[in-house]
This record gives sequence, C-alpha cells and structure tokens, in this order.
Amino acid sequence: MRRKWSAVAFAVALVTAGCSSDLPAGDAAGTTTPDRTGDGAGFFDRAEFERQLELRTARPVGFEDGGPEPGPWERMLDPEMADTTRYAKPGGGHHLCFSNASVDNPWRQVGFRTMREEVKLHPEITSFTVLDAEAKDDKQVSDIQSFAGRGCDALIVSPNTTATLTPAVEAACRTGVPVIVFDRGVDSDCPVTFIHPIGGFAFGADGAEFLKEEVAPGGKVLALRILPGVDVLEQRWAAANEIFADSGLDVVGVEFTDGDAARTKAVVDDYLQREGRIDGVWMDAGATAVAAVEAFQDAGVPIPPFVGEDQQDFLRTWVAEGMTAIAPTYPTFQWRTPIIAALRVLAGEPVPREWVLPQPKVTGADVADFIRDDMPPLHYAMCGCESMPGYPGPWK
Repeated sequence: MRRKWSAVAFAVALVTAGCSSDLPAGDAAGTTTPDRTGDGAGFFDRAEFERQLELRTARPVGFEDGGPEPGPWERMLDPEMADTTRYAKPGGGHHLCFSNASVDNPWRQVGFRTMREEVKLHPEITSFTVLDAEAKDDKQVSDIQSFAGRGCDALIVSPNTTATLTPAVEAACRTGVPVIVFDRGVDSDCPVTFIHPIGGFAFGADGAEFLKEEVAPGGKVLALRILPGVDVLEQRWAAANEIFADSGLDVVGVEFTDGDAARTKAVVDDYLQREGRIDGVWMDAGATAVAAVEAFQDAGVPIPPFVGEDQQDFLRTWVAEGMTAIAPTYPTFQWRTPIIAALRVLAGEPVPREWVLPQPKVTGADVADFIRDDMPPLHYAMCGCESMPGYPGPWK
C-alpha cells in the first residue's frame, strides 16, 4: 500500500538554521497544540522508529557492478519504483518550475544554491522558474496556481506547511504535469515522488546512541531542544527518549532554547550550577551548539560528549577543542535530487514513489574531512557540492 506523504513522519520545521523550515507544520495549519513538556510521546510511532533505524544501514539500490557509486543525492533506500512513461517528453528543452517555501535560513540558502548549481549541469534544462513563498502558505498556494499557465514540464514543490498546501499540490497533479515534492511532505500520494532523507527518528537515535556509548552509566545528560510541537523535532527527541530510557543515563533536564544562543548559554550555565556537572549534551538541532560549548568554557569545566550538527562553526570548534562529539545531519545535498528526479521522469524513467536518501553522520573519525575553513560559519558540510563547477564561489 502506498504511504501518505505526511509531515507527521518526514517534514522538518525550524526557526533557525540546521533544519529546513520556519514554522511547525501542524501549528500553521491549526492541527498541533505545542507544549513544553518535552516528552515527545505523542509523536512516537514504533513501527516508523524501527523502520528508520533499519534504513540507516540499508544498502542503496542502483549501484552498477564495477562502476562508480552514485553520489548520496542519487541513492535510493528500499524504493518502490513508479512508472513514469506517461510523462516522457523526448528531445530536451525542458522548463522546470519550483515552488519554494522560503530561503530564510542558512540551511535553505545552502540548499537552494546547490539546487541552482545542479540545474546548470543539465543542458536539457532550458528554463528554471522559481517562486519563493516567503514562508507564507497563501502565497505558495497562489504561486502553485500561477504555474499552471507558465508551460512547466515538471513542477517541484517544497511545501511551507502540510495541510494547507495539500489541496494546491493535488490540484497541480490534476493538470497532468508531473509533481515532485521534497524536504517536507503533503497528505497525498498524487506526486510522482516524495524525496527526503531518512527522518527525525534516525537523527535523534544517532545522537542518543552516541551518548549511551560515551557517557558512563549514571552520567548526567542535558537535552537542549529548539521548539515544541514541531513534528520532526519531536520525533528526534522521542527517539532519543526511547534510547535514554534503557541507557542507565540520568537525563537531568529537557529545555527549550527557542534557537537563541544567549538563552542556550544561560540554560547550560544554570544546569552546571544546579547539578554540579553535566556529562553529556544532546541537541535536536545544532545551530546553537557552539553557544552551548562556550558555556562550559566560560565555566572552566571540561566539555562533555556533545551532539551537534554539520554546520561549520560546530565542526571547527569540535576539532579545535578536541571534543568527543557527533553530528547527525539533515543533509542539504537533498536539494540536488529533485532536479535529477524531474529529468528522469521527463525521460520516462522510473523513480521511487518515496525517494529515501541516506542520512549520514559526522563522527570523530571523519570530522576533519568536512571542515572548510574558507566557508561561512553556518555553511552545512553535507551539501554534496564540493565537486560541482564553481565551488566554493556560489556558496560563500
């Protein structure tokens, strides 16, 4: 049975860099009531949790024996392929259209730059029309409607929210133009494919498993979160909470920081004074990880094992301070995939109905490989862009 592509399982929402969106999808649609209890229980789906953990070690399909392995933005985990022959348009000269939720945080900016550079790699694309919804549902609905008269050969959509954008995406599907959804989902199976990394449970589990291994039983763990009621962030914490429950670790606090660096430092300082020590820090997104590290430095105490993310400022601090750390990722290389998918569809080639991409993590063994000292502090390492023509110029 085909899966409804809902943000409940896969969308991402954040007000800061490090994740894709800016508002909780459910909040914007009036379907989620945020709370600050921090247990994530209402977002825990054991079957999906177990599925995502298994996908972390799944071998991608599509590898040619003896040939070069495709980049992670082309890899497919456990795909069910869709027949696209009815969309075939031979001869090139393709006009691709893209309805983007926004470019109002560094994660989305890095991703969009990568997407534009991917377009340049394909001479069969003669026109690429982009409309930015500026994180507004009503504008994105209007944008999608306006594409109906622009001669699009394929329409790519990164929805601002799920419930509100679902009817607009379904209306676009009825025009006969192939629709490709990525990053955030819609509650419909009409798009040709939905592209996303593994998901929030995998992200949260990567960090919690790391702390379970690195922190001695009885150690005190502080969980720093960004926002309540945001589906993928709740999934990240629900996965971590599940693992911590059987870890022997003492989770002494689960605190929301609203993505504010000053508040993050204040929270960590308060717990250091209250608890006497903190033995590990778990985060559901790493944009303020450096601020949290600075709280330990300012207190003159050792930096404990840390869960951050793949933005450059954290990776540099990790190496400079000799930290024990891990960086789960929501890779920006996924912005390359919709362009590749659109061209395969227009060639009549099969694509996955749900295109699940790998979701790598940065570890102590390879962190130095991801540091780019000439890139901005909030450039995301998993952009998949280093080998693209013109790098690093467009990303600076």
